[in-house]
Amino acid sequence: MKTKKEKIAEYGSIPTKLQMEKALQERHGRSVFEKFSQAKVAVCGLGGLGSNIAISLARAGVGKLILIDFDKVDISNLHRQQYKASQLGIYKTDALAANLKEIAPYIEVTFFTEKITEENICRLLAEADIVCEAFDKAKEKAMLVNTVLEKMPEKYLIAASGMAGMESANSIRTRQITKHFYLCGDEVSEVEIEGTLFSTRVMVCAAHQAHMVLRILAGMQDM
Repeated sequence: MKTKKEKIAEYGSIPTKLQMEKALQERHGRSVFEKFSQAKVAVCGLGGLGSNIAISLARAGVGKLILIDFDKVDISNLHRQQYKASQLGIYKTDALAANLKEIAPYIEVTFFTEKITEENICRLLAEADIVCEAFDKAKEKAMLVNTVLEKMPEKYLIAASGMAGMESANSIRTRQITKHFYLCGDEVSEVEIEGTLFSTRVMVCAAHQAHMVLRILAGMQDM
């Protein structure tokens, strides 16, 4: 087994693209690696759900992420979102893109620092194979889900509903709604009612969404 010094000497400060691809192929197998690396996934909203989804997908080797958010990193975000205290006041798109590049230096990242609306949604999501809904507000969630299902029915859509409070994480699940539409969460607990969000439960829901993306890419989309 190689020592820490030997590993540093082998890789230098950052592993090469070839070294990182080899490591992922050894973990996932060549076929799954190729499917992941060719995928284009949009993450709509880069808060507690979206920032965790993006990091999970980057670690898994997804080739391209499309990040969409209009907000800046605030101190109230730090307890559950994947940002650093040094990034306060920076647009989430810029901050998360930088963090992803530290984790997966060769991932392709496109980002849009704008609010998703019915007028621009088709343009923003045009390139995506799979869309992850990661908004906070019910009205915005409904708009995205309804618009994607109506205007882009060929795309896979993974939305979230219910991850607030301190109930058991085991109540969070993934449910297939239609052929291309999945819903993650407990579908009950909302922050407006529970009054709080905890990083642990939010991360569980984000992991469900990210894992469903990987299952779809691997050809295991039927629940």
